[in-house]
Amino acid sequence: MNITTEDVQHVAKLARLNLNSEEELVFTEQLNAILQYAEKLDGLDTEGVEPTTHVLHLSNVMREDEERESLSIEKVFANAPEVEDGQFKVPAILE
Repeated sequence: MNITTEDVQHVAKLARLNLNSEEELVFTEQLNAILQYAEKLDGLDTEGVEPTTHVLHLSNVMREDEERESLSIEKVFANAPEVEDGQFKVPAILE
């Protein structure tokens, strides 16, 4: 499969990019080089290779959900710059 300058122009239009003719040629060459490299993978023997979604085995490490004692209000507000009526006081963002 080859990418043409018309293909690059079409994608640029969809992405709302204004490319000059020199940039279109550069991107056409680069995309074709990427496709040529990817075509090399067609020659590999993948018989018996399990499909994967990631190159490394990933597992989610989760702890058990267990009830614990909460921090006291004094500890929660200990590092707060300002407290008012038992709540964090922050600068107003709306007038």
